[in-house]
Amino acid sequence: MKSLFTISDLHVFYGPIHAIKGISLEIKEEGELVSLIGANGAGKTTIMHCISGLLRPRQGQIIYNGLDLVKVKPEDIVTTGLVQVPEGRRIFTRLSVEDNLEMGAYIRTKKSEVKKDVEDILERFPRLAERRHQPAGTLSGGEQQMLAIARALMSRPKLMLMDEPSMGLAPLLVKEVFDLIQELRREGTTILLVEQNARMALSIADRAYVLETGRIVHEGIACEMLEDERIREAYLGT
Repeated sequence: MKSLFTISDLHVFYGPIHAIKGISLEIKEEGELVSLIGANGAGKTTIMHCISGLLRPRQGQIIYNGLDLVKVKPEDIVTTGLVQVPEGRRIFTRLSVEDNLEMGAYIRTKKSEVKKDVEDILERFPRLAERRHQPAGTLSGGEQQMLAIARALMSRPKLMLMDEPSMGLAPLLVKEVFDLIQELRREGTTILLVEQNARMALSIADRAYVLETGRIVHEGIACEMLEDERIREAYLGT
């Protein structure tokens, strides 16, 4: 059986710097949650930018549902059902919460359905509903992260890429975000989670890959990796 999503022998350069050195990974089926963990500077966000078309690799393929995304324009990738929640949230700070949500549905043509989805999303995120008319830049960090995820959901994604969703958040908010990720997974959303918080990522993922200076150095079942002494010492601080 073919995998839903596959990266094969990916090489990325920044000028003379060989940043990504032949990595390969896969999401085997719909509804799977796969995590890519590693320290700052390991190359996680570079890989995400390649998937979303913001960077072009020198070599390799990124296959989603039989389509090589390396050959697809960035603005067309979202039409395949793949959407990214970027590192740092990247919300439109001067627009209202509601306007941000509508921006997430820019590829959709049925405005009545978009309006219904906005209401459904706001019902799901009560804090965003309370602030629907506020500029998004006035939200707290945790609320902005929720808005970034909610905005991505407005495109009705089949595969969601999440880039460092816990970055800069207090521990209580980190748990809230990870609870939401698990909820989305239970509802059938396929997720590739890129995360520096290895313990949290491994605790909710099905499978995981460890990235170190541009190379995959470990891969396996996430719960088993949590108990692996090498992983614990190198990435979990125990």
